[in-house]
Amino acid sequence: MTENQATSSFRLAYVPGVTPSKWIRIWEQRLPEVPLTLLPVTVAEAEQALTGATADAALLRLPVDRTVLSAIPLYTETSVVVLPKDHELTEDEELLVEQLADEVIWHPQDETIQWETRPGQPGYERPATTGDAIELVAANVGLLVVPQSLARLHHRRDLTYRPLVDAPQSQVALSWPEQRTTDLVEEFIGIVRGRTVNSSRGRTAAAAEAKPQAKKERKPAAAAARKPGPKPAARTRGGAGAAKRGGGKPRRRG
Repeated sequence: MTENQATSSFRLAYVPGVTPSKWIRIWEQRLPEVPLTLLPVTVAEAEQALTGATADAALLRLPVDRTVLSAIPLYTETSVVVLPKDHELTEDEELLVEQLADEVIWHPQDETIQWETRPGQPGYERPATTGDAIELVAANVGLLVVPQSLARLHHRRDLTYRPLVDAPQSQVALSWPEQRTTDLVEEFIGIVRGRTVNSSRGRTAAAAEAKPQAKKERKPAAAAARKPGPKPAARTRGGAGAAKRGGGKPRRRG
């Protein structure tokens, strides 16, 4: 980790229905010195949080403005119909768009599903939020199509949901300002992509060079500890006794 990372923080925005907890746990394990701040935002606020530098990155639903933002799709969400538990359509385990033709379908202003042709009959107004549309469905006024994560988020005992198998699906993505692809952003990209610690692109060259440098700095001390004493005198092939006798007179045999 660089000195910059150790003294910085990372701000992550996320829209309703998205759960970043598994990635947050990995972040805390890998970068415990860098606080990560979670910023819950509405669908309308997500891009503004990035372009206005309120957040460093965001978990949101596509599309985004690709002229200023980068984005990595993470997963696709199942689209479901939210309806009262006693509605006749609950008899089917899965539904088709054509089965909604005679139903009032709410399309809130924060709708996340991109329709080419909206199904069913339009409501008398567009509710401001998905939560407002859920209240109308609970009052037995119309139905609502949302990603499954939002149906779970707005769970009520009197409502249920069924997969709408031929509906468009929304994609959750990690997005960030292209001009602010920092080391910490790279670290989080590595986490959501499942990179290991050693393969993380967020590591800088300076951090990579720190380990070899530390080894070099320890080498002289280790070498000094292992430094041998004075070398012993060289021994001749015949050993010490032979060396001693080599320069004297030969012994007289008796």
